[in-house]
Amino acid sequence: MLCIGHRGARGHAPENTLASVRKAIELGADWIEVDVYWVDGELVVFHDDRLERTTNGQGLLRSQSFAYLRSLDAGDGEQIPTLAEVFEAAAGKVGINVELKGPGTAEPVVQFLQDWQGQNPGADLSRVLLSSFCHDELRLVQQLDAEVRLGALFVDLPVDAIAQAQALGAWSINPGKEAVTEAFVVAAHAAGLKVLVFTVNEVVDMERLRGLGVDGIFTDYPDRLVSLR
Repeated sequence: MLCIGHRGARGHAPENTLASVRKAIELGADWIEVDVYWVDGELVVFHDDRLERTTNGQGLLRSQSFAYLRSLDAGDGEQIPTLAEVFEAAAGKVGINVELKGPGTAEPVVQFLQDWQGQNPGADLSRVLLSSFCHDELRLVQQLDAEVRLGALFVDLPVDAIAQAQALGAWSINPGKEAVTEAFVVAAHAAGLKVLVFTVNEVVDMERLRGLGVDGIFTDYPDRLVSLR
């Protein structure tokens, strides 16, 4: 069962910062997950659509200049990082799940990955996963580069969730932990899909999901799953 550090190691360091990514790697995560927006011509690693919760800034993220975003404290003196900085810190050490946030993110992320591959011959694209709740963005990724692995995110699981993921050509289906049953895992595996579950912080839930046969979990506390394993 893969250990995927949620927003890095959010339970130990400010989320979606380089400190959080490095902490997840230090704690033994197999993968890290970060959120990405396209803002002012840059791929910035951030979760919310507003700045107030995790920085000392104010306003809508996508209304700001990149210079302003970089001037903010994202926690413990950390800056809001770029996707390139996350790859520099993590690529080759752990897998990287990039969640596409907001409209217009698919194309620049695919371009970034193509450039990254060009600059790093032998880079393992199987260690990169693009996921989103916005399935239109995933469809665009599929059209732009069919080699990129996709993860279909669902808050709730509609009856046809597996069919939706298959239609996207997804590698994984990523549901919330409350919705996952053994029957669902069996059906997803029969459809050729990995099951990666969010966000799992309690050991009792980790044990339950391991018993159901899921392929990985997203957690704010990678050390808890590493210890359990």
